[in-house]
Amino acid sequence: MTDPWEAQREALGAFIREQRKRANLSLRQLAELTSLSNPYLSQVERGLHQPSVRVLKAISGALNVSAETLMTQAGLIDAIAGDATEAAEATEKQAPNVPDTEDAIRADPRLGDEQKAALIAVYRSMLGPAPIKES
Repeated sequence: MTDPWEAQREALGAFIREQRKRANLSLRQLAELTSLSNPYLSQVERGLHQPSVRVLKAISGALNVSAETLMTQAGLIDAIAGDATEAAEATEKQAPNVPDTEDAIRADPRLGDEQKAALIAVYRSMLGPAPIKES
């Protein structure tokens, strides 16, 4: 059985690799932009090392991806998942016939696993906390 932290590191590394490729950057170029070593970034992309928050912020800046998205991918922000659940429950009460967006993303055969994970993380980060209703 795979260690959940190992799976999280691998998913984060795959997400960073995908974003780097979309930005048309080589690993060496990303290393220069982040002031990190090429071998270290290679290890992060292969899921062999869990980067610190400082490293995630440097990578997010170089790839033009929000630091929150990378931290969510790294499993450092669990509150977003709780907030997203609350927001989804509130949305379900307001519009019960709306299909679940995360289920639709997971069911789309055109997307790879890394793409699905990235989309779900971005979707959850966009929902934010449910609005507070005043009585």
